[in-house]
Amino acid sequence: MASTSTRAPVGLSSVTRDGIGASPRRPDGTLKVTGEFAYSSDMWMEDMLWGATLRSPHPHAEILGIDVSGALRLPGVYAVLTHEDVPGEKRYGLEYRDQPVLAFGKVRYKGEPVAIVAADHPETARRALERIKVDYRVLEPVSDARRAALDPDCPLVHEEGSLPLHEEHNQRGNRVRYQPIRTGAFADGASVEEVRALADVVVTGEYEVGMQDQAFLGPESGLAVPAEDGGVDLYIATQWLHVDQRQIAPCLGLPADKVRLTLAGVGGAFGAREDLSMQIHACMLALHTGKPVKFVYNREESFFGHVHRHPATMRYEHGAKRDGTLVYATMEIVLDGGAYASATPAVVGVASSLGIGPYEVPHVSVDAYGVYTTNPPCGAMRGFGAVQACFGYESQMDRLAAELGMDPVDLRIKNAVSQGSRIITGQEIDMPMPMAEMLRRAREMPLPPDRSSLPAPSDPRTLPGGVANTSHGEGIVRGIGYGVGLKNLCFSEGFDDYSTARVRLEVVGGEPAVTVHTAAAEVGQGLVTVKGQIARTELGVERVTILPSDTRVGSAGSSSASRQSYMTGGAVKTACEAVRERVFALVRERGLVEDGHPDALLSLSGGKVVSAAEGVLISLADLLGGEAIEETREYHHRPTQMLDPSRGQGSSHTQFGMCVHRAVVDVDVELGLVKVVALDAVQDVGKVMHPQQLAGQIQGASAQGLGLALMEEIQVHDGVIRNPSFTDYLIPTILDTPPMRIDVLEHPDPHAPYGLRGAGEPPTLSSTPAIVAAVRNATGRPLTHAPVRPEDIVGIDPPQG
Repeated sequence: MASTSTRAPVGLSSVTRDGIGASPRRPDGTLKVTGEFAYSSDMWMEDMLWGATLRSPHPHAEILGIDVSGALRLPGVYAVLTHEDVPGEKRYGLEYRDQPVLAFGKVRYKGEPVAIVAADHPETARRALERIKVDYRVLEPVSDARRAALDPDCPLVHEEGSLPLHEEHNQRGNRVRYQPIRTGAFADGASVEEVRALADVVVTGEYEVGMQDQAFLGPESGLAVPAEDGGVDLYIATQWLHVDQRQIAPCLGLPADKVRLTLAGVGGAFGAREDLSMQIHACMLALHTGKPVKFVYNREESFFGHVHRHPATMRYEHGAKRDGTLVYATMEIVLDGGAYASATPAVVGVASSLGIGPYEVPHVSVDAYGVYTTNPPCGAMRGFGAVQACFGYESQMDRLAAELGMDPVDLRIKNAVSQGSRIITGQEIDMPMPMAEMLRRAREMPLPPDRSSLPAPSDPRTLPGGVANTSHGEGIVRGIGYGVGLKNLCFSEGFDDYSTARVRLEVVGGEPAVTVHTAAAEVGQGLVTVKGQIARTELGVERVTILPSDTRVGSAGSSSASRQSYMTGGAVKTACEAVRERVFALVRERGLVEDGHPDALLSLSGGKVVSAAEGVLISLADLLGGEAIEETREYHHRPTQMLDPSRGQGSSHTQFGMCVHRAVVDVDVELGLVKVVALDAVQDVGKVMHPQQLAGQIQGASAQGLGLALMEEIQVHDGVIRNPSFTDYLIPTILDTPPMRIDVLEHPDPHAPYGLRGAGEPPTLSSTPAIVAAVRNATGRPLTHAPVRPEDIVGIDPPQG
């Protein structure tokens, strides 16, 4: 169970029973736990067809020809389409338009879509795929990301001149983006040797982070329905309705208003649904056949159908004085973006700007690369580039502390950033950042009982490893480790990040009622609850309805970057304020207060208009009668800047969040098995909007960090995924998830609605290095790869090939 403590709470002038700070029940919660909630895979229409995708069996190959005649002859098949049937633009993309709707010329990763089928039964569609003949000429895969980044003789994944160059991203050859950062003496042209001479102690390290899958439980699915106006209605599980619409419409050769999207039930996302999967394919087949077309990926296809976390290789060097004061740091990070760009440019921007972490370092040199390879495409995943860097810099902090003979927490406190500090891009942290306090609070949390004080274990669940009693209790060593992560929140680098909300106040059945309409995607994070809490707080009305998210209202941006409570919450708050102002204007029109009566003395509470001086003036039901008040507002955060492409300077981020973790582990050092005994967190969230959901966000993010620390890795060999199933790709279960104490601080960000900070990502950063540090503490081994493998612990070289 989570325990919480708070400090410096933000006061609200009008709090309703289920307003901000309360934990009202989620409107979709009961349906989800009883199995009645309709996910996108549950959608059904009379006379609909089933879609299926033929995917490349090769990571890299030329397409010499495609023969679909055999599939078309199969009874029950209504359509077989290839790249020649794409009615509009043949490429799409989240940031660069580099990804084919259906492959043409060549394929660049195993699993790339080549042809699509619509049939009257899913089994018929599957058999039709087997009858499509594709003639390939296999090419050498480009699978080494570091070679792709640095070797000018490396073969190109995308032919020279086939894609537009983006000068601001230093895009050349296989580089999607190269971002250097130089500060202090490095900015003045000093060499590493010259700067190294300023330090008393130097530590270096090379680290790797494996490819992690978002592992959402609801595979990709959607339903496209042709419309009478020649357009299409798409019901889809996604993270950003409007960016999907922006990519889909040009490929269909249709204006955006003819491509209407409605959010279907989303079974988890974590970044993987930012990119398109079958959206264009379903719409193409629906428009071609004139019938509704449904796609549902199976689990193996899902591993090929969405992006993953970028695997990374990192090289660090840190120099410090004898007292632990950091002098300089260098970092090289290579992020494998796979075959197409997806979010790689933005991931590089985050990894580079936060590459040295939340520490004061005067001299810094960073070289960050995001590259094309013929490995599976990688893009957004919770933590978004900051996760990989955090594993590197936190491993270095532990290594440096050991070299100096310092407590690792004391070293972090000595060099901690705080409000007024500047990160390595020169941007000031102009919001509370109590890192030193958070570290002290994490260290002061009670520890679980020592193993020596416990009776001999009889329950296998208390031992390292699984519950099959693999470990019998011999050779078990306890370890403790810490991790700190600094994460940017909301979109960065000059992106005009905004959200739109429409709020309507009217009388329904004699009671005041509020309707909130946004395009924001509820992907499980609880935004549907928070929107209602804000409306109740701002308008003093208990009855609030949240309309389904669709493209009939302006964009709400993506459900990513820990931004929706900030951005869509800000939009709902702003729209509610506009509605409230009109209510107060109506009060004046009715002569209920004098013209000079200030709005500051008026409020809405309990469905009534209240004056601080005169008490209740009128009920909203009597004031409105049959009139409705509706307002639509956009909310934009403060502007940010692109990083300078040569030195990496610029105020590129909107907001920062931080989490500190302390992990306690038991390790069977003879078998290489690990049990996480405790995973405690301290996080400053600015303002707690919904305590129960906040605890769930921190616990869930910590569990994903645990997965990356100990078990989760997509195994890719020469571009081929070897473990595309939940049998072979392991994710933490409830039996792997330890008790978590959660200490929540509330130091408001003055720039954010209610002072809040996005909370869902920072714990994903710090949990992984904390757990690996604890395993290092138990074993004495360097452990430079995440996830840690049993052979890393016992010192056995893994089998090759």
